[in-house]
Amino acid sequence: MRRRFLAAVAALVLIAVGTVVLVGYVRGAEQRAFAGVQAVEVLVAEVAIPAGTPGSALAELVGVELLPAKAAMPGRVTDLATLADRVATIDLEPGEQLLGSRFARPDQRQAPGTVPVPEGMQEVSIVLEPQRAVGGRLSAGDTVGVFVSMGGDAGGTTHSVLHEVLVSQVQGAPAPPAPPADGTASPAAAPAPSGSLMITFAVTAPQAEAIVFAAEHASIWLSLEPADPDVSRTQVLTPDTIYGKAYS
Repeated sequence: MRRRFLAAVAALVLIAVGTVVLVGYVRGAEQRAFAGVQAVEVLVAEVAIPAGTPGSALAELVGVELLPAKAAMPGRVTDLATLADRVATIDLEPGEQLLGSRFARPDQRQAPGTVPVPEGMQEVSIVLEPQRAVGGRLSAGDTVGVFVSMGGDAGGTTHSVLHEVLVSQVQGAPAPPAPPADGTASPAAAPAPSGSLMITFAVTAPQAEAIVFAAEHASIWLSLEPADPDVSRTQVLTPDTIYGKAYS
């Protein structure tokens, strides 16, 4: 009799504990679900907004929509006043949420297909045939080695002049093909360029001097190389030493 009584008490305790746990779980699930559907105000583009549109002109181009909290994107703009001194860096489509990452100050805006030029450096451009520029596979942000050939007869020489030169822009290279939508195969190789490419480098003044001299008086070839701090760099030389004593 005593054993039955204790078993009944234990069963009642387990039922009570289980009930408390179940109620707590249900309440937590309801709170989580409610947090996901709770409506928040989101700024969205009402019309197409082209890149370069100043933030001060957005008031008539955007509106407020109520979306579930889980649909509001991180980094969204909540106050147009924060964009007063900024411009759109990309085209915005109607219905698109305004994100702070898509706006920048005019002096910080980077042209498409380019990379920022490191402080203290300058840009210089040369025109090369595709075979002299890694088959035209270069793109902004790559680093290259610069080789210079002088003389076309048996007495000609070729030397590695510069290492890890930053490519800030490439014009004339064909656009790479888009990857397959289903992601089942690798995208095809980009077609070979049909003409010359204009390649712009971010360099120091002595490096620019060497590149310009080579473009005027010799032949330039580029090699694609990784930006590796362990790779030994060729000494930055002036044209007098590069094309004078260094080649004598």
